[in-house]
Amino acid sequence: MCGIYGIVSRSMDVAELRGRLIQMGACQSHRGPDGQKESVFNHGAPGGAVHLGMGLVRLAILDLVTGMQPITSRADGVTIACNGQVYNYLELRPMVSDCDFISRGDIEVALHLYRKKGAAFLDDLNGMYAGAIYDPGLKRLFLFRDRFGIKPLYYARRGDGFAFASEIKALFGALDMKPAVNRAKLHTYFTYRYVPGSETLFEGIHRVPPGSFLVFDLETGAFDVHRYWNYRPDEENDAPMRLPDAADRFHELFRDAVRIRLRSDVELGSFISGGIDSSAVSSVAAEAQPDLRLYTISFSEERYDELPYVRQLINTMGHRFAHSRLTHATCGREMLTTLPEVVRSLEEPISLGTILPTHRLCKIAAGDVKAVLTGEGADEIFGGYRKFMIEAAAAGFYDFTPGQRQRLLNFFPELPGLLAGSAGNDDPGSRYIQSEALFSPGELDRMLGFTPDAPLFEADARPSLSGSEHPVNAAIAYEARFRLPDYVVLRLDKLSMRHSLETRMPLLDFRLAEFAAGLPVSMKTNLSMNREKFICSYTYLKHNILDPCSAFRRKQPFTFPMADWLSDKTLLPDFIKDIMFGDTVERQNMLDPDIVKALASRVTGEGVGPHTLVSSADRLFSVIVLTLWVEQWIH
Repeated sequence: MCGIYGIVSRSMDVAELRGRLIQMGACQSHRGPDGQKESVFNHGAPGGAVHLGMGLVRLAILDLVTGMQPITSRADGVTIACNGQVYNYLELRPMVSDCDFISRGDIEVALHLYRKKGAAFLDDLNGMYAGAIYDPGLKRLFLFRDRFGIKPLYYARRGDGFAFASEIKALFGALDMKPAVNRAKLHTYFTYRYVPGSETLFEGIHRVPPGSFLVFDLETGAFDVHRYWNYRPDEENDAPMRLPDAADRFHELFRDAVRIRLRSDVELGSFISGGIDSSAVSSVAAEAQPDLRLYTISFSEERYDELPYVRQLINTMGHRFAHSRLTHATCGREMLTTLPEVVRSLEEPISLGTILPTHRLCKIAAGDVKAVLTGEGADEIFGGYRKFMIEAAAAGFYDFTPGQRQRLLNFFPELPGLLAGSAGNDDPGSRYIQSEALFSPGELDRMLGFTPDAPLFEADARPSLSGSEHPVNAAIAYEARFRLPDYVVLRLDKLSMRHSLETRMPLLDFRLAEFAAGLPVSMKTNLSMNREKFICSYTYLKHNILDPCSAFRRKQPFTFPMADWLSDKTLLPDFIKDIMFGDTVERQNMLDPDIVKALASRVTGEGVGPHTLVSSADRLFSVIVLTLWVEQWIH
């Protein structure tokens, strides 16, 4: 795990470019405290020389002795710098065994695969990565990102300069850019609580999309972005796989995904909560590594605390966890004081309640290990959220008997609203917005003082759908394209790497994702049993990965008691009180201060729990995070 960075420029000389590269690495040093290296190239081009440089700060996990980057092929000068890991590098190495190697790790395997196959090498890789390749023969810079965007990769252009980096902050100094708000995306942020797509809330800062590569022509300075992989759930086959057979295939793929993610030259740990996925990952990992370190978070508020479930699992599955070591820390109200530093570490504003417990969890794990396994990803590709169950219920609602309909209405009180809102609306993007929206468009126009011209979804960032998908599959495709890369894994990457900690996600192995894509919807959202992510629970139980109680435990969101903490004004940090009732909002002149004060006055913890999708506290928290982001980055 590392941080990468680079600059292409006609106007900078070599000394200036190298100096800026060094600074780009220094401001990302938390991503790679074990070393820093830059490589600079003089590329002749029409109109004068183009100078190109790239660098890497390294967190040494694999190939501790010879794995430093950038790595240059002695045969043709092709050079790579890559953040992340290619887990299947041992299986791929025979494909390039005739190449001259200078290291024993994974990234040089990727380099030589690129030299042999060009952009098609990405089809062979299984892992998490965001990288850059300088190809002097083809006179291009090639940027690439893994299928689900687990590792971040940003870029910017200013004048004749082009820069890329793992973190946004490195781009400002590289191109003498001053941070500014991309106001057209404020409505998007307040709709989803994050900004999905290739644009960010920083003006002029873009993301290389997940499953995509960018080709920069060093001769002309032009560049294009190409998508090489899509997560597109298929329609059910005429003869779908039987459930027991599907569980066996899931088990086979899952175990192998964990196995290759245990490849490391340093000790690994695992995050574990009361949820089934992190528990299953930890269970399989502990079987292979009996002294596995486990890390979890607890809350003094009983409704949010999953520590008893973790202990129950460890006791019940004693044969698995007999030698494991559990470390837990409490995420208490005092964590609100860390919000400014958390917001700065995220770089992009994310106002979901996972950010504080994630920050706490990463900090305690980083005290012992350099890398951990996590359970992220299954909810997004196997239909693990309540909204997918509601979509399934809405899709078949009028085919059910009156008694079955009433049962569904009892399970899902939100169903009538979705049925009314989706009448005559077959656009899955609009339906997705309906399920996610934190504020209505009218509320946002009043709070922000303008109506945006930009759509809430960038057209080129939508998933590729045929239009015939089941509504659940269409919603999963949007989830995998937007929420998964731009919130779920982004917040985990930024907050773990702040503490120099690598996080590995077996359930985002692309083989598992493609397997999930072909499953019948009923194996994901099982209405007859009122179970989301049914195939996962069934498999974990069938193959003795989890005990029955753990395998079929109801999902509990990983969040903090936001409504409880924000509703007691006397215990809030001063900076939050000033956002709610002081002059911070008015001074920034971004939001209507009267509307913010009205939001603050309506916050209550009554009737709000971890399963509440949208509360007055959620709406206020989005304002608090945005205001802190402006304080940290813009003013």
